[in-house]
Amino acid sequence: MAERDSDDIKLNLGCGDQRLPGFINVDMYGDPDVTWNLEKTPWPWEDSSVSEVVMSHVMEHLGATTDRYFAIIQELYRICKPDAAIGINVPHPRHDNYINDPTHVRPITPDGLALFSRARNEEWVRMGIPNTPLALQIGVDFEVESFKYALDDPWLTMVSRGELDHHGMLEAERKYNNVVSVIEIVWRVRK
Repeated sequence: MAERDSDDIKLNLGCGDQRLPGFINVDMYGDPDVTWNLEKTPWPWEDSSVSEVVMSHVMEHLGATTDRYFAIIQELYRICKPDAAIGINVPHPRHDNYINDPTHVRPITPDGLALFSRARNEEWVRMGIPNTPLALQIGVDFEVESFKYALDDPWLTMVSRGELDHHGMLEAERKYNNVVSVIEIVWRVRK
């Protein structure tokens, strides 16, 4: 099995050539520590055994169907310890790096991941808000702890020169392609 003797299992899922020291590096290609197709569930780790997960430019390649995507989210929840951190880096869905890659099957955004928050789902139900309560439906609970945008040029230059403030950057991100290149998200497991 893919586990270590230590109580601190950390996974670098979909590692490619980006191996991380101190992590079990997992991919279905190349020379990882564990060769595994992340769309095949269940994964080879015990319930509540993983303290940290890194998924850098991976999630957008997984779960082309809703059922498969939910199975992957449920596996992340199953294997993670309470309060485990999941670091997710993905291309912004309105950037050419996302749009032009035919292996990108699912846009990943902070708002999309927030749908898996039990507290938020319960609030929506209580208030009669018609958002889909995915956490309640599939039995998971994650919180988007933080996220940040990596800007592409010329937007990065305009922000660094003070020519564009935070509000202006958010407006540009909603209006134009190729403003944000990468979204960095920390997703926290709640059990």
